[in-house]
Amino acid sequence: MKSSQQIISGMRKYWIVTALLTLGLLQGCSPALNWRDVRSANTTLLALFPCKPEESTRDVSLGTKPMRMTLVGCQAQDATFSLVYADASAQGPVGEFLGQWKTVTLGNLRGKAEKETPFLIKGATVLAQSVKVEARGSRPDGSPLVAHVVWFAAGDQVFQAAVYADRIDPAAANTFFEGLRLP
Repeated sequence: MKSSQQIISGMRKYWIVTALLTLGLLQGCSPALNWRDVRSANTTLLALFPCKPEESTRDVSLGTKPMRMTLVGCQAQDATFSLVYADASAQGPVGEFLGQWKTVTLGNLRGKAEKETPFLIKGATVLAQSVKVEARGSRPDGSPLVAHVVWFAAGDQVFQAAVYADRIDPAAANTFFEGLRLP
């Protein structure tokens, strides 16, 4: 017959092994989407990203004059989440610029809009060209691509937020777009 100390020692070992196995399993189960608020240095927009984004800036000829655009983006759950913004004060009317930006984006996707709805967040400028587009297109290698993209402005600052993937998780895309906030 086992003594009470042997039983306690055995139970203690059982709980320690169970705790270590549980901890190991929890460490192996990192979430695919780790949401975090991100604010880039040159904008007041706060964005909710599902991963830690990287940021880059470059000069682009998109409107009437070259402009500096900032890209903030990352990849999670087989999708790319991105935010691009710029000061469009030298580009003429902001609404026209947003419409032109949408046309260029869809052209780069070699795709077409399947669904287009108005898109407005609190604090944004109300413009007819502030829209959300769900589109199908293709990557440069010809493989299919799905894109959900929004365009909007706050004064002269223009924004494009997008999710690109083979197949978009609607809940993740909605969380990303609903996480865009202006003060």
